[in-house]
Amino acid sequence: MANHKSSLKRIRANAAKRLRNRYQAKTTRTFIKRLRAAEDKKTGLELLPKVVSMLDRLAKKNVIHKNKASNNKSKLTKFVNGLK
Repeated sequence: MANHKSSLKRIRANAAKRLRNRYQAKTTRTFIKRLRAAEDKKTGLELLPKVVSMLDRLAKKNVIHKNKASNNKSKLTKFVNGLK
């Protein structure tokens, strides 16, 4: 167990950040699944900017790697452009 006040605070802060990061990452994954399930281009074009924004936010906060975010954005854009 930690003995210093600052280390106890750091443990609390890390736990809060972990929960926030997990929530945001899970929400993003859910939206990616929704986008992939889109049948028509109109729905895809509505969801794409929101998903791209979420991915950028996760990459900025180092929840996911910036290259992973970039790859996901590229693949999803390609997918939406291929819809009819």
